[in-house]
Amino acid sequence: MTDEVKQAAIEAAQRVVDEVSSWQYSAEDSTIADQLDEGLAKAQVALSDDERTRILAEIDGMKDEQSSAPQVRSAAPAE
Repeated sequence: MTDEVKQAAIEAAQRVVDEVSSWQYSAEDSTIADQLDEGLAKAQVALSDDERTRILAEIDGMKDEQSSAPQVRSAAPAE
């Protein structure tokens, strides 16, 4: 995978994370996970299990309304 492809996947995943974070951060954990997975599927990008778990935990941590959206560290085009 080229750096350009990897960067494009990270940017697409970040847009999904930003949207889910802004609209769903106070929702139930299962709703947040479902919305994240649905958004990633529509964007045709995938996160590793560890990255997905980290992002979901950080979105959950936003319930204090003091945190900002998590930053995607790695993503790949969906296969």
